[in-house]
Amino acid sequence: MSLFKGSGVALVTPFYDGKIDYESMKNLIEYQISNGTDAIIICGTTGEAATLSYDEQIECIKKCVEYVNGRVKVIAGTGSNCTKSAVKLSKIAENLGVDGLLVVTPYYNKATQEGLKMHYKMISDNVSIPIIMYNVPSRTGVNIEPTTAIEICKDNKNVVGIKEASGNISQVAYLSYLKSKYDIDLDIYSGNDDQVLPILSLGGVGVISVNANVIPKDTHNLIMSYLDGDYKKSSLLNNKAIIYSKVLFSEVNPIPIKRALYELGLIKSDELRLPLTKMEDKHVLELKNVLKIK
Repeated sequence: MSLFKGSGVALVTPFYDGKIDYESMKNLIEYQISNGTDAIIICGTTGEAATLSYDEQIECIKKCVEYVNGRVKVIAGTGSNCTKSAVKLSKIAENLGVDGLLVVTPYYNKATQEGLKMHYKMISDNVSIPIIMYNVPSRTGVNIEPTTAIEICKDNKNVVGIKEASGNISQVAYLSYLKSKYDIDLDIYSGNDDQVLPILSLGGVGVISVNANVIPKDTHNLIMSYLDGDYKKSSLLNNKAIIYSKVLFSEVNPIPIKRALYELGLIKSDELRLPLTKMEDKHVLELKNVLKIK
């Protein structure tokens, strides 16, 4: 069973004067829900989870569940390079009422494929809500091989999806083939906004999107028009998404998306936490030009 189909926004964590700006977070969530977003992903990469304290992560998840109030799915990023820590945060998130978990592969440790299987099994054994694996080797240094993803899903009933951000379309194609061959119920989500259409064509059911922070309605419609068979409309919306992706990834995520939200008046500040720094002026000009096409 799908945790969600369509557009899941990888929500930023707004900061103001060094603290989490919950007023802006609430406004962002309302903006997303009113524009058709299907799921809110809190405390992911775009949410700067790596620089949030443990207490801040818990409070962010708690506030998000409260603000959403059951209107769309809430998925919490609870991954860690320490399996014990990931289990602990996952259990807390479940108790706070999230609908699912987004669990990134352990970073820095560079686990073996066997280690990945054990990592996800340990988390799965300790929660009852759905889990989406998050494969982003450019950040973590480890890749979930297609055969490994299939085995994890087969052995853990609440592992229901994978956010594929490897950038390797051939790998996603092979994963889709294995999924069909062994009749595995595994939802594939694009983890890259510039690869949504190719992944949909390989059987994907949605995206966990940075773009959706600023173009939520278009991102939702891109997915749904494809799933409904309107490939022309989906292609046109994908072309627009590519334009946004180029400027929203001109620097490391979430630097540009925070500046975009600030320019659009959706957050009070484009503040980030070190080691991330504000967007360079030359890229700001490019970003502003693209935002005008909205």
